[in-house]
Amino acid sequence: MTESAPAPIGTVAHYNLLEQLESAGPGEIFRARDTRLGRTVTVRWLSSDFAHDADARRRFMEEARSLVALSHPNITTLFDVGEHDGRIYLVSEFLKGQSLRAEAAGRPMHLRRALELAIQIADAVAGAHAAGFVGGGFGPDSITVTTRGHAKIPVFDPGVHSGLDQNDSVARHVEYDSPEEVAGKPPDERSDIYSVGAILYEMLTMRRPVHRGSAAPSAANRHVPAVVDRIVLQAVAPNPDRRIQSAAALAAELRAVAATPEVRGDGEDSFGDAEQPANRAGQVLMLTVVILLGLGLLTWSLLAN
Repeated sequence: MTESAPAPIGTVAHYNLLEQLESAGPGEIFRARDTRLGRTVTVRWLSSDFAHDADARRRFMEEARSLVALSHPNITTLFDVGEHDGRIYLVSEFLKGQSLRAEAAGRPMHLRRALELAIQIADAVAGAHAAGFVGGGFGPDSITVTTRGHAKIPVFDPGVHSGLDQNDSVARHVEYDSPEEVAGKPPDERSDIYSVGAILYEMLTMRRPVHRGSAAPSAANRHVPAVVDRIVLQAVAPNPDRRIQSAAALAAELRAVAATPEVRGDGEDSFGDAEQPANRAGQVLMLTVVILLGLGLLTWSLLAN
């Protein structure tokens, strides 16, 4: 017997709203069913006063519709944009997984895993830049790690490009914004590189970099090699001219490091794992002592007889 579909709690256009989800940003977020295509989606339904100015709304809609064409395996796909009952809605793919912050689980990540996710995030940012979108405003709470272990950054904030004021724009993850963005300057590609670097810094140390210049990640995590220190510090340099200048270059540098033997090793790159070689040496020594004692007892027994 087939299980009946859950009753909708509301409708937006041709989307049946099935469950309200926790919202990060403006409006309400729902798990929904696309009745035309028969697929599960995420619907963000913005409040009626969002982009209430006619020109701002027009710019927002144009920019959002251009994002529908943005396709990358590490960027959440935006399927549809429209208006219903005087409110704007955005429809994106429904992702199963958890946030990057939940993936970290309150402790520094294994070096390999942190680099793997940072490469995917940098690749996504490079793809967005190639399509002409800059200033993502993303962070560990808005990046999803799918059940298959892949990072998905959110669709880039259309409000950044539409000229909406700060009250209208999608809530940003200011803790990961670059110094120039915090100072009120318009973001460029290097601003997003700072965000990627800040996220990687936190994955390795559980701390965020500071805008005046940060200590190397290895100061907080002794398993971070010098080459990773160099890349991360260059990505989060306070002066954008001193940063790695493209997300593609950042991804390439991280990929090269991830392929080195010290990173591809046996996984001894997380907190506490460095004690394992000493523990194994102690176990071998103990086993040797036991064997020698056994041989001594056997020899004594033979001589006694």
